[in-house]
Amino acid sequence: MNCVDYLFKESRTKEKLLILGVREQVSYGEIVEKIEQVAVWLKKTIGTGENIMLSSANSSFFIIAYFAIMKSGNVCVPLNPAIEKEQFENISGRTNTSIYFLSQLVKKRLNIITDENIITDESINNILLQKKEGDNNFGLTDENELAQIIFTSGSTAEPKGVMISHGNIIANTKSIIEYLKLSDNDIIEVVLPFYYCYGLSLLHTHVKVGGALVLNNNFMFLGSVINDLLKYKCTGFAGVPSHFQILLRKSDSFKKTIFPDLKYVTQAGGKLPVPFIKEFIDCFPKINFFVMYGQTEATARLSYLPPQLLPAKIGSIGKGIPDVELKVVDENNNEQKIGAVGEIIAKGKNVMLGYYNDYESTKKTIKNGWLFTGDLAFRDEEGYIFLQARAKEIIKVGGRRVSPKEIEEVILSMPQIIDCTIVPVADEVLGEALKAIVVPNDEGKNLKVDDIKRYCSERLSGYKIPTIVEFSDDVDIVATGKKVKKK
Repeated sequence: MNCVDYLFKESRTKEKLLILGVREQVSYGEIVEKIEQVAVWLKKTIGTGENIMLSSANSSFFIIAYFAIMKSGNVCVPLNPAIEKEQFENISGRTNTSIYFLSQLVKKRLNIITDENIITDESINNILLQKKEGDNNFGLTDENELAQIIFTSGSTAEPKGVMISHGNIIANTKSIIEYLKLSDNDIIEVVLPFYYCYGLSLLHTHVKVGGALVLNNNFMFLGSVINDLLKYKCTGFAGVPSHFQILLRKSDSFKKTIFPDLKYVTQAGGKLPVPFIKEFIDCFPKINFFVMYGQTEATARLSYLPPQLLPAKIGSIGKGIPDVELKVVDENNNEQKIGAVGEIIAKGKNVMLGYYNDYESTKKTIKNGWLFTGDLAFRDEEGYIFLQARAKEIIKVGGRRVSPKEIEEVILSMPQIIDCTIVPVADEVLGEALKAIVVPNDEGKNLKVDDIKRYCSERLSGYKIPTIVEFSDDVDIVATGKKVKKK
């Protein structure tokens, strides 16, 4: 089945609003009609099986183009609207893209002068005003057929294109809806961009159940987020670690606000330090806090921790989501003993087809049907998984392996600290030494380097104490909300 038909099956004719917000309010019926019209135009214009790039902030334009591309039997390549021109041209060449959906702002920023093969949020109206002509019968879609290529951030190497099938999207959507127990009464505040798999999972799940989306592209204006949650009676909020760190410690307004309709929040996109989880559940004991874990290569989600297990299992990413099997294995791919650290591997219908035009990387990442995540973790006696670090993030200090997350978590237990990033720096004696980049809140502006080191010395072994401490005014994050780590 085509994933678009699956997602809109129950809600395609509804008058109910899919998009809420100050900028746009659009119903399901209106969205579906526009998706089908653009899909027909695409099939008539370029046929099927083509790679089509899409770059725009979250909007009805993105949603219409995204679903129309996949419904027409073509492949969507969603990109960060802040992408550099060189990277844009690189991915365009690698995917042999023939047609582009770009917001007018992206087109202008990339200095694209021609209008040929480019549909913008303004020119798409020319398609929508046309009479419905062409073949409305799109035929059956094999679930293993390619639906989208999502490029990884490429912070340490050239970005890889993760190939996601229609079946991958259907499987992951089913699993997430099942454990979150979503319904058509759910309204989600969306601060995550849709070119990011976590953001797309919010779109997929809420469309499937007939829920609603409040699109907010201005997270750094915390007042707008709080206002949205209250004004639109949002039942859910999803964020990466930096979102929760900023909400909880940048100002007191979030913690002092009562959200009568907010039933749950979800956190993924990296490990949120334990002090912040404790802080949230202490402030909002009636709001369910879902700790989740996933990867682009798994269409979004791999595990979750039920809120009722907090604080008993705090620090754990839980167990596999429905229909996903997880293991922790050693270097010989044998399951590790309880408490022993190994690599997380996963199996399920949500695991990607592979990397686009990259057989070698695919072969290293998918072995015998198992996805090798590159993340290190251990299991406890009841099978709950505790993430330690990415294998590539481990720092060797004088030959001893150090997880930056352990040190970051200690420093972040200081209530005056919003964020902390541990990075390696060259050292003639140790090979690598530790540098802490610390972002204090207003109460922590008078903290000194010795205050940080003294706090660490009371809680960490000597070799884990940062040699260098640098204070910064802002959390360095990319558009997805994830932190930027630079050596």
